[in-house]
Amino acid sequence: MIEFRRVLAVPGMAPLLGISLLARAAITADAMALTMYVVLALDLSYAAAGAVVAALTAGVALGGPLLGRMIDRRGLRVVLSATVVPQFVFWLTVPVLPYVVLLGASFAAGLLMVPIQAVTRQAIAAMTTAEQRRAAFALESVAGELSYLVGPTLVILCAARFSPGVVAWGVGAAIVAGGAGIALLDPPLRAEDETGTGTGVAGRPRRREWLEAPMAAVLTMGFGVAMLLSGVDLAIVATLREAGQVSWAALVVAVFGLTSVVGGLVYGALPRPMPTWLLLGLLGLVTVPAGLAHDWPWLCAAVAGAGLLTAPTLSTVSDEVSRLAPAGARGEATGLQSSAASAGFALGAPVVGAAIDASVPASGFAAAGLVGLLAALAGYLLSRRSPAAPSPSSSSRAPDRTRRVTVRNPTSR
Repeated sequence: MIEFRRVLAVPGMAPLLGISLLARAAITADAMALTMYVVLALDLSYAAAGAVVAALTAGVALGGPLLGRMIDRRGLRVVLSATVVPQFVFWLTVPVLPYVVLLGASFAAGLLMVPIQAVTRQAIAAMTTAEQRRAAFALESVAGELSYLVGPTLVILCAARFSPGVVAWGVGAAIVAGGAGIALLDPPLRAEDETGTGTGVAGRPRRREWLEAPMAAVLTMGFGVAMLLSGVDLAIVATLREAGQVSWAALVVAVFGLTSVVGGLVYGALPRPMPTWLLLGLLGLVTVPAGLAHDWPWLCAAVAGAGLLTAPTLSTVSDEVSRLAPAGARGEATGLQSSAASAGFALGAPVVGAAIDASVPASGFAAAGLVGLLAALAGYLLSRRSPAAPSPSSSSRAPDRTRRVTVRNPTSR
């Protein structure tokens, strides 16, 4: 835990992670809030609600790289201003929008979603030394897992007491507050000695200089782990529904999330990192036999093994993206990572659902695990195609940055 204390001692790190947790909890709950509004307030079908959520997700996937590229070009506060205002307008007007307008507005809101996750990852890479980065990204992954546990649950509980429109306002207020908080904090997205590399516009490197086989490998594995996790959630519900225990699904998902938090904390404290492809391969392997469980106590035990590997796998993906991306293209790279994750979450449920419909609920875990194994294999093969040269943003500057951090904050070492 010493490494975590050193990371949190970095100036601005604790507020950054706290604001990020607030905003990410709201962003993970936005799909649930829209679903509740369409189903309960508009009295439409779950398919109609799914279309709205799909539009929002498609917008997020398309907008991630564009917003990241804008951050690289224009800076953090310009992008936050361009996204916080549309989010305020969208969530404020959700309760009065007819369904057809809501469908189009959801896509636009996704396209201009406040890039909290990408900004947090960029700031972590800029604020930490190479030695601190793995523990910092482990904390970021733990915050992500907590947001998935807290956000949707709060929306469901509030929907039981308040109208769906009020819940939508609350979600929007938290997203806007998170974006405004990050803008006020204004964390650095590049270290003091980082300069643009390559020959692109304004010193920004051309895409072909960094979007090579190693980066493609990491993005593929990020897509695979998101697809696996989305499929596991569906397989849990399908298994318990067949057993007549669907009311226990929330507990099983909570166990899954809590063990992921534990796994992230343990992994961040380890002295050495593990390859992303190995962690993802292990995650796929332990997911497959979870289908052997047929009631909720055994399912809790079965998903715990996968949970312990979830946050470590997610944190290594973020760490690798930050290492491979040059400083001048880090925003676009983290945007691509977010898009890969969004696409994985969107495709995971349909693929695993088709496997369940064609066979039994246990095949859902098998399909999700197989997706993870295939993504790990693809990532391994891609990463071997060409050597991953150390990024100028992480290797050549490490000694100077370490001395500079020590001067500013002796307790951080």
